[in-house]
Amino acid sequence: MPNYMLLLHEQTSDVSQLSPEDIEAVIAEYMAWSAKLAAQGKIRGGEKLRDEGGRHLHGFGDKFRVTDGPFVEAKEVIGGYFTIEAENYDEAVRLSSDCPHLKYGGWVELREVEPTGE
Repeated sequence: MPNYMLLLHEQTSDVSQLSPEDIEAVIAEYMAWSAKLAAQGKIRGGEKLRDEGGRHLHGFGDKFRVTDGPFVEAKEVIGGYFTIEAENYDEAVRLSSDCPHLKYGGWVELREVEPTGE
């Protein structure tokens, strides 16, 4: 059965206006959603990405360059990901449709993972 990756896109924003209780409530929603998928045997993994840090790797031919990123000036970042198992895109969309990320103004890029034979 194919795996699908949910890339969680979001606008960069300052979450400092959220109280610790609000942040905990949002985290609890994500945990409950992923636990529901786990109970169905559909979740394969997922993580939140750190808000700061990271590197951009650029290459072409024998040239290679590393820069810091993502930058605060970025309007959009990938905040995390989940990997799920589904029969096809229709089931993957159905499983993803109540992802809490959609509730908070983010959007989900849904991509089928192509096996590499490893």
